[in-house]
Amino acid sequence: MSEGTTGADTGQSQAAAEQRPAREASRPRRRYRRGRRKVCRFCADKTLRLDYKWAHVLEEFITERGRIVPARTSGTCASHQRRLKVAIKRARNAALLPYTRM
Repeated sequence: MSEGTTGADTGQSQAAAEQRPAREASRPRRRYRRGRRKVCRFCADKTLRLDYKWAHVLEEFITERGRIVPARTSGTCASHQRRLKVAIKRARNAALLPYTRM
């Protein structure tokens, strides 16, 4: 036994260690697969503008709980995600978009 551990501590940890490999061995390992890179809608379609008055466009980037969809989910580039954030906050302040949805 090493210093600082008691016999009861090592017995419990050994029993737990013996159970873990059996459980992990029965499950097949899944490979992580990354999806295709999404294209920014605002870069692809130059006619689509980010304006706080266009609530119908901004609503597509808000979840049903009223949160702003992250760029990794929506596929927007970093510069348009920042502009999208500002536009959504301005639209909420102008009462064009709700802060929350219940």
